[in-house]
Amino acid sequence: MLRLILPLLLVTTTFAQTADPAPLVEKALTAIGGKEKLLKNFRIKEVFHFGSTPEPAEGKKRSTRESILSQPDKWWINKKERGTEPAKDDVRAWSLDLLVDEKSKIEVIPDLTDEGKNCFGLQVSGSVDPAMKFYFDKETSLLHRLEWRGDFYRFSDWKEHDGLKFASKTIIFKTKDNKPWFFHEVTELERLANLPEGLAKP
Repeated sequence: MLRLILPLLLVTTTFAQTADPAPLVEKALTAIGGKEKLLKNFRIKEVFHFGSTPEPAEGKKRSTRESILSQPDKWWINKKERGTEPAKDDVRAWSLDLLVDEKSKIEVIPDLTDEGKNCFGLQVSGSVDPAMKFYFDKETSLLHRLEWRGDFYRFSDWKEHDGLKFASKTIIFKTKDNKPWFFHEVTELERLANLPEGLAKP
């Protein structure tokens, strides 16, 4: 039996490493509205809190924030640009901007079942370090899970704005113990034709 299993595992791994990712990338982009609908300049309002439960600890409140972002690397809060910030790559992942970056090296990785959802996987490197693992629900082709930097993210509560579907809720978990530590919700999203005055890219 072992002689049969080992070759099968080898074939599966080799297939995942050599399979063409383009059809899966296209599925993911089509599911949210198409490449032309990806966010470039946009404004978001958010609520979030740190902790292990969906509701803030007693006596605590959710934090609120309004931001303006310009893909791939600008994020302003109160007109102050955040500089080097890993969360910028989180947004590029959540919005699928990394899937269209010319620097991205995209590979097919083995499927994953998470929370009862069967997902296909893509790994992105080159444009982000370390590499990110994306898992998309096979039924909808929408992003369900992301793995990066010792954390994994689950995305839910999909909404639509100007022809774009986006996950309005995210929970981040520590991979080592599967415990949640951050709860986030996008309460408003607005696509911007141009950046507001004073925020033009240098």
